[in-house]
This record gives sequence, C-alpha cells and structure tokens, in this order.
Amino acid sequence: MPIVHVRSRFALAISLALVLMALSGCHSRPKASTAESAELASPKALKAIPSHRGPSPEYQSTPAMPDEDVLTYHNNPARTGLQPHETILTPANVNPSTFGKQFSDPVDGFVYAQPLYVANVPIPGKGPRNVVYVATENDSVYAFDADQPGPPLWHRSLVEGGRPVTSTEVACGEIVPRIGITSTPVIDPLSGTLYVVALVKHDHAKGNTYVQRLHALDIATGSEKFGGPVTIAGSVAGAGVGSVRGKIAFDALPLVNRAGLALAHGVLYIAFASHCDLGNYHGWLLAYDARRLTLRAAFNATPNGSQGAIWQTGDAPAVDAKGHVIVMTGNGTFDANSGGADYGDSFVKLALDGNRLRPIDFFTPFNQKTLNDADLDVGSGGPVLLPDQRGSHAHLVVGGGKNGVLYVLDRDKMGRYQPGDNGQIVQEISGTISAIFSTPAYWHGNLYVGSISKPLQAYRLEHGRFSPSPVSQTPNTFDYPGTTPGISSDEGKNAIVWALETGGYQSGGPAVLYAYDATNLAHELYSSAKDGSSQHGGPAVKFTTPTIAHGRVYFGTENSLDVYGLLQ
Repeated sequence: MPIVHVRSRFALAISLALVLMALSGCHSRPKASTAESAELASPKALKAIPSHRGPSPEYQSTPAMPDEDVLTYHNNPARTGLQPHETILTPANVNPSTFGKQFSDPVDGFVYAQPLYVANVPIPGKGPRNVVYVATENDSVYAFDADQPGPPLWHRSLVEGGRPVTSTEVACGEIVPRIGITSTPVIDPLSGTLYVVALVKHDHAKGNTYVQRLHALDIATGSEKFGGPVTIAGSVAGAGVGSVRGKIAFDALPLVNRAGLALAHGVLYIAFASHCDLGNYHGWLLAYDARRLTLRAAFNATPNGSQGAIWQTGDAPAVDAKGHVIVMTGNGTFDANSGGADYGDSFVKLALDGNRLRPIDFFTPFNQKTLNDADLDVGSGGPVLLPDQRGSHAHLVVGGGKNGVLYVLDRDKMGRYQPGDNGQIVQEISGTISAIFSTPAYWHGNLYVGSISKPLQAYRLEHGRFSPSPVSQTPNTFDYPGTTPGISSDEGKNAIVWALETGGYQSGGPAVLYAYDATNLAHELYSSAKDGSSQHGGPAVKFTTPTIAHGRVYFGTENSLDVYGLLQ
C-alpha cells in the first residue's frame, strides 16, 4: 500500500492488535473435469458482469479513507475480523430492498485467499483508485477497481515459466483442480508492497521441479520489488522424518502455504502444512526479512518427529504488540512437556531473537494423544488475540479445533501441559460447539463462533470469562466447513456480522452471503439466498471469508470476485 497517508492506518492496525488443512478428514469436492481444467488454464477474455435490479446503477466511487484499508487476513494482526471504520453500511440499510449484489469481476481460478483492500492507490495512467486485490489458485494476482466493474487495473501471473500444480500431482483432492496461491497475501502500507507465496511446477526433460516462491509486488503496478521473487528454502536441526545427517530441509511439494501471511516489525511470517497429511512432512513457520527477502529464521513444529501442520483453516499467525507470534498446530508428535522440541496439537508462542525463531510458551491439551490418534487437530481452527482485559488475565488468546472445544488462554502464561485435565488454563467452552474449521471474530465483548452444522453463535465476555452457552445465535446453521465471520462497525455502533455459507463447494453450489445484527444474531438483515438468482454468489470455495470496506462486501468464488453493496 501505497502512500504516506496510510501510515496512520497501519499504526492503528498495530494498536488494535493489542486490543491446511487438516485436509485429512475433510470433505472434498469431486475433481474438476478435463474440460474445466483446460478452460482454467486458458481463460477466455474476462468481462465484468453487473448484477442489479432495474436500470444500470451509477456505482458509488467516492474516495475512501486509509482507515478502511484491509491489509491482512481477518483485518488485523490480532485476527479479530473487525472493520471498525465502516460508515456506509448499517443495520438500517442492509436489507433486501436496498442491499444486494452489484457486480462480479471474473478471475482465472479458485479464490481461497481473502481479498485485500487499499484506498486511493495511485495507479499509473489512471489516477488514484480504491483497489481490491485478489489471488487465485492459477498463480494470478489481480488488482480491481473496488468501486466499479471492469477489467483489472493490473493482472500479474506468477508462474515464472512454469505452471500451477494439479491436485493429481499431490494425490490430494482438497484443493482442485490447481494449487497455486492458496494463502491470503499481506500488504505493507509504508512501502506499498503486496507479499504473496506461489506454488509452481517446472517441467524439464530430466525431471520436474516444484518450488514455493515469495513475491513482493508493487500495489500500484504489480511489478516485482526488492529483487524478488525468491525461492523459499531453509533447514533446521532434527532427527525426525526426512532428516539427513541431522538436518531437515524444507521440501516444497508436500507442503502447502494455507495459513495467511503475517507482517510485523519488518518481518514476514509464512506457515506451512501438508496436502492431505500425505508423505513425510512437518509444520513450518519461516521468518523472512520484508525488504531483503532473505530468510531470518525457521521453526519446525516437530523436528524430532513428524507432522504438526500449521494451517489454521487459512488464518494467519497472530501477532501481539511485542511482535510475539502465536500459531496453532495440527496432529503430530508431542514431547515438549518432557523437554523435547515437538509441538503437535498445541498453541505455540514464538519470539524472533536475532536469527532464531524460538518457542517461549505453549499450551497442549491433556488429552493430546487421544486427539492425535483420532485425527482431531487442535489447529484446524485459527487463533484470535483479544483486546486487553481487566483483571488477572489481561491478555487472552482464543481458538478451537476439530474436537469442538474452544480454549481460552492467558497469553502471558499459556499453561503448557498438565496431565489429567486442562484446569490450568482460563476457560474451556464445549458442548454447545461442534468441530471448528474457522476463526472466530470479536467485537465489544462478543466472540462469534461458526462451527460445523451449528448456527453462528455469540459468546459474551464478562469479568474475564465467556458465557458457557451462546447469548444469541443465527436462525440458520452453516454446513461443513462452518463459517469464519467478519464484522463491520462505525466506531462501535451500527455493527453487522457478515458470514458466508460455503457448504455448496462440493457440488459447485453458490456461496451465500448473510448479514446479522451484531447485538442479536437472531435478527437476520440479509441473505443472498433469499433474494433471487441474480443476487446469488458465484460457486462457493470452502474456508473463504468476506472483506468489508467503504460500503461494500467482497469475497472470492471459483471464478470471480463478487461485490455486494447498496443498490441505487
């Protein structure tokens, strides 16, 4: 992101922070046909398709404020999902009469990444534009005018002489038909740079190679910066699977960058899981210098064992005000309780000290072995850091996994491991929640949780503890994989909870956008499923989450960026 005037926005985002795929066991969609694959490989000319009632509307195109920028997954380093500066959309005007689908911008592949938004980007030859950025599994990045349908302001293919990897090549049908860019990029507003990781295959007569590359793109032009791209590589000491002479090297093919990218204090954090838990793999967290694109440090979640994927259903590593990073791991070896270095099924807090990324605290459930044996990853959901609280537990982190338990931890003393029970942590919520493949959202003492085949539920935080049962919930439920909600509000008022129903991803069914009153989820404001076929979203992609900015809601589908807003 661009320009000097967004500095205050970036500072605010950092202060607000104070405040994948367990792919095994997931439901996969049937593989795309050969015809589908060919069409995605060579997309026809893309043309934006308006969707509206009556005469063609004059879409609002007023300058946005930098405070509305969405630069990272779930809006801020704390991953709360809150857009706190939405002045246009309110519970009064978000209804079927005045709100709906405005247009779609076609893209060349599935969009798993959350769209990002920057106000007033100086596009060469076009002037300042509000821009929404979209990344696809066809290894493409698009910059679209956020306010008007039309061809992209720029489009960049990141195949670098290769091509995306197919689901057949990794023997996993969780992401189909191609695997290219899966994670949500992150944008640095001070340098105007979008960072993104692309998986690419290069075909050679003597054998094929697979690489994960880190790109740094100018947000105004899409051009490469800082000498990029660079091939992601690294190694750690360890005797676990894949070890050679006491070292474990990063291996691009079995790994997927599902978790979003994080940026803090000039360092990029990139997490990796596996495709369908196949092969000899480990969970990785790599720290790259954001300006030099050089590796600072590498953390392997199970250096003396195996697995420990960091995928978090797409949630990026959470970062606190001191720059500490918190991730949640999936099934894998665990021996940290006895002095080991393996952190399967754990919350792990890490600090970057020079060129070392080291764990400084952790929490692992007492029944970790049972969870691991039953494929009940703790890290199937993503962590959220709550704003500072009064009382003895000022700094809380919340997250849950496949076992349907929501863990509430003190970030200053996470609890580590205690045999027999989890009585050492702040709180557990269970019984009212099912398996979690999502990231909760937080607003004004309310935590919004979207577990599988349950309503979206709100839990109230008072005196340092959440209500054991929901204080409100939606009238509808959300099929697998549940939902990761987003929230818009205007400095604490007019709050709306936005959620996508993506259960239709298995059959190519539409994504359904819902809006609810944040003070009472039983009050449904809008549903695209109830408003005529012209209002339906494009074919759903699982694990997606909406972006709200400057009076519009954006989300990705199998073949488009869909845009909803006030109808004129």
